[in-house]
Amino acid sequence: MSDAKTVPPTYYNSCYRHGVDEKRRVQIPAKWRPEDDGTELTVVLWPKHNAGTCLRVLPPEQMAKLMADIDAMPKGDEKKTYLKRAIGSGSVQVALDKAGRICLPDEMARAADVKDEVVLVGLLDRFEIWSPVRYEKMQAADAMLAHEAFKFME
Repeated sequence: MSDAKTVPPTYYNSCYRHGVDEKRRVQIPAKWRPEDDGTELTVVLWPKHNAGTCLRVLPPEQMAKLMADIDAMPKGDEKKTYLKRAIGSGSVQVALDKAGRICLPDEMARAADVKDEVVLVGLLDRFEIWSPVRYEKMQAADAMLAHEAFKFME
């Protein structure tokens, strides 16, 4: 019999509002924190939405999946190199401090319009960090897609 401990998966659900301190540290909800001390999360500048840039936070297994997805693209596809460059230069590895916070790099915080408050949004297998104003815009855009999106769940 194995003594290996089975760690249940972490699900990033719900939304949380947290303040951002003067050092740009953001509290991560206790349920979202990695089990192992020293586990690094990848924070990616994510310019994918009309509401504006946010910060997408990937646990190690999701970062590995993202890399595998990019590596699976055809060698000659210029989007592959673009994605590697954009994600490589627009991301950073962060570890939680003893208080369960991560520190957002200044340039990333500015690009995502993060100031004194953020909204942490669960995406089930990862989460995003939004400025409250941009998240409101995102919610309005999401509301327009909700009816069609939920048809896939029936």
